[in-house]
Amino acid sequence: MTARTTRRTKAAPSRIAAVGAIAVAGALVLTGCGDQTKKDSSGTATNSAPLFSKLPKAIQDAGVIKVGTNAEYAPMESTEGGKIVGVDPDLADALGKQLGVKFEFTSGSFDGLITAVNSGRYDIGMSSITDNKQRQEGLDDKGKKLGEGVDFVDYFTAGTAIYVKKGNPEGIKGIEDLCGKTAAVQQGTTYETALKDQSKKCTDAGKKAINIESFQNDTEAQTRVKSGGAVAGINDYPVAVDLSNKADGGKAFEVINKQYDAGPFGIILNKKNTQLRDALKEAVDAIIKDGSYQKVLEKWGAQSGAISQSAINGGK
Repeated sequence: MTARTTRRTKAAPSRIAAVGAIAVAGALVLTGCGDQTKKDSSGTATNSAPLFSKLPKAIQDAGVIKVGTNAEYAPMESTEGGKIVGVDPDLADALGKQLGVKFEFTSGSFDGLITAVNSGRYDIGMSSITDNKQRQEGLDDKGKKLGEGVDFVDYFTAGTAIYVKKGNPEGIKGIEDLCGKTAAVQQGTTYETALKDQSKKCTDAGKKAINIESFQNDTEAQTRVKSGGAVAGINDYPVAVDLSNKADGGKAFEVINKQYDAGPFGIILNKKNTQLRDALKEAVDAIIKDGSYQKVLEKWGAQSGAISQSAINGGK
């Protein structure tokens, strides 16, 4: 659901949020310096932030937007010293200045984010989640209705990348080279779906299926590739690049080829929460315009994912 969608589908392989309750992992951080809320003489919340008046009254009164995430996906979101850091928390900080509220991130399992948002546990989900029609309509990879869909506010774009052990000992050049080999992926992601689709193509062509090993979190998948138990892992491009640059000082992995099948990441919301959705879109456009958006991406080396304008449900 990267997509963290990673976390992505066949239309845009990244993180996919499956149906299920989110398991809170205990990592929580308040981000956003924009809480300028005061009470007037009647007890009504007032705030000088540019877009505060656009927010639902319940959010105005609370002064907080509750965010569900899976902080295991550097550089987009990860935990350092008990604090959630990365592109998404820093973008939320910038959004908070426009909206005049704090963004409260809580980390848990990725595959329950959609359910957690639709149940009201969180106001939004922000975790490298690829926007596509499947998630918008609440469908599984075969088009069967699983539950409620969600709305997306798009804020980033990323494509798929394949990473391998440094030196690429198996000579993997693309996903088609994984026929008859073992590949590691995070469970519940659209990458897992992409591997299943490719495996069918392998068998249809008279080749051996891909041995797909799915893990609860992306770190386990990385470990499997590093140990040689899997010849490759699949992830979002910025995450794979960050991994190849930092793991064991850049000596553990490498990314093959460039990203492909690029698609938008979006903030997810309950479809009934249209007022908050529209306010977030305005806020994303505002931080793009004032330059704070680009500064965050440059800080984390994620400039390749920059967009020029937000969209609602822009994924296909």
